[in-house]
Amino acid sequence: MRGSICILSFVLLCSLFAGSASAARIKDIASIKGIRNNQIVGYGLVVGLNGTGDKGGSGFTMQSLANMMERMGIRVDKNQLKVKNVAAVMVTSEIPPFARVGGRLDIAVSSVGDAKSLAGGTLLMTPLKGADDNIYAIAQGPLAIGGVGAEGGGGGAVKNHLLVGRIVGGATVEKEVPFDLDGKKELTMFLSNPDFTTAQRVAERINGFMGAGTAKAVDSGTIMLEIPAKLKGNVATFVSEIETLDVKPDSDAKIIVNEKTGTVVIGENVRISKVAISHGNLSITVQNSQQVSQPPPLSGGQTVTTPTTNVSIKEEKQKLVVLPESATIGDLVKALNALGVTPRDMISIFQSIKAAGALQADLEII
Repeated sequence: MRGSICILSFVLLCSLFAGSASAARIKDIASIKGIRNNQIVGYGLVVGLNGTGDKGGSGFTMQSLANMMERMGIRVDKNQLKVKNVAAVMVTSEIPPFARVGGRLDIAVSSVGDAKSLAGGTLLMTPLKGADDNIYAIAQGPLAIGGVGAEGGGGGAVKNHLLVGRIVGGATVEKEVPFDLDGKKELTMFLSNPDFTTAQRVAERINGFMGAGTAKAVDSGTIMLEIPAKLKGNVATFVSEIETLDVKPDSDAKIIVNEKTGTVVIGENVRISKVAISHGNLSITVQNSQQVSQPPPLSGGQTVTTPTTNVSIKEEKQKLVVLPESATIGDLVKALNALGVTPRDMISIFQSIKAAGALQADLEII
């Protein structure tokens, strides 16, 4: 019980500590429209595997290998290919904003066939395309798996995952994502967690630093920025100056509970109306046993077995705790610790308080 109470106190104190943080940088809670990563993906082949590649069930691997060899001037019949050192893979990466031709990108390589391991393999030249079907990067190089596996004598051992690998700097940017800051008169900023109060605070903070009329909150998640005249030729400087400004974000009153793990996270603005809480566990134990009745010697009787059922009921005695009007998280922590509840018990308590209409917050179960 003591360990459970410590866990409960730790979770709630973490919430208190997070809520007491004074402010966050604008760059951590918002982003500029158009400045983002773009996903790219490609299909390729990994060669040089030690017999752990795709088997006969992956016909597309043999077809891809035959097509590649034919482009190199070697005619082969895909039906005659029976190699085990080749695996078909999907290559994924993200191209960051303002990436230039010749820049390097990290890539992830994942098996799509029935290969056993990609360890020791080399990715052949693979074009990586964006959502517009244009090629933005070319990937190639030896894989780093970070795992090992071995088989023999009807058994084996595997450490870590062997079907996904990475190549640091394994792709070269061949096409830039078009986006130019110079010459822009306006920018649009998006909040990561839309909130009217936070949007207004961000706009007021920017206006106080850059001058009135620079920022305007359009809705709960959008802020329009007008580039000051003195910085119209240097928009990057304008962005760097406003993204380091501190703003205290606001948030909805919310409690998040995870029934699968017993995790409870309580938001800073949670309030509870005046309510009394009592929580006790009722345990009912049913035990079945057999009693043997043995007759006296030479009595002519028979040994008889009689079933017996014992039922015991045990209920924990808990005192009633009354929370004051508009109780805070601190009041809630004291009350729950006084009851000696566990995080899982807390889920039932919150549901009951919500049903009583005393919880002034959203209760979200994930």
